[in-house]
Amino acid sequence: MKSILLIGLGRFGRHIAQKLYQLNHQVMAVDQNEELVQAVLPFVTNAQIGDSTNEAFLHSLGVDNYDVCIVAIGDDFQSSLETTCLLKDMGARRVISRAATDLQEKLLLRNGADEVVYPEKQLARWTAIRCSANHILDYIDIGGDHAIFEVSIPKAWLGKTIGQLDIRKKFSINILAVKTGSAMDAFITPDTLLGEDNTLMVMGKYKDLQKCFKI
Repeated sequence: MKSILLIGLGRFGRHIAQKLYQLNHQVMAVDQNEELVQAVLPFVTNAQIGDSTNEAFLHSLGVDNYDVCIVAIGDDFQSSLETTCLLKDMGARRVISRAATDLQEKLLLRNGADEVVYPEKQLARWTAIRCSANHILDYIDIGGDHAIFEVSIPKAWLGKTIGQLDIRKKFSINILAVKTGSAMDAFITPDTLLGEDNTLMVMGKYKDLQKCFKI
């Protein structure tokens, strides 16, 4: 369980608050809008109404006590940038900020953000990949030219074992787990048999994944 300071409670921030609640993290939520603060109260440990660009107010939150500070402000980049910079100046351990453009991403990284989340860009990338092949069920970009895919089992692989396919040798792709519905089995061996009700979690270079799964 982590302690998290979440600043900005629009739709994006609200979704973050709800997910963090499901994951049992302690969240302090902050926004200038009282209605937005009231809306997330069921999902957070505590909440305050205030201006995150006000140095005195931000300092009163004890920024350096949180494991992660998330700046989810989406409609006022100036405030997002100022908040990000102030958080880092006050000793925040890790700052994750939201960007809406490539330029915003660069500016945030140069002014205190340890990591930038770019929802529109990430969603566009995921949508393009998802639409390129019907058997791609999920996708995670892990940086550089590597990715993790959840894929349905190609028909030619059904009834065969991991050892028989040997895709690590043929395509330089690692099978991380076999899923059956929502259950995931990461203990796989060369004798693991693949059936119609299974999906695979695979990791590798994007070009190798494209070649193997005809994306």
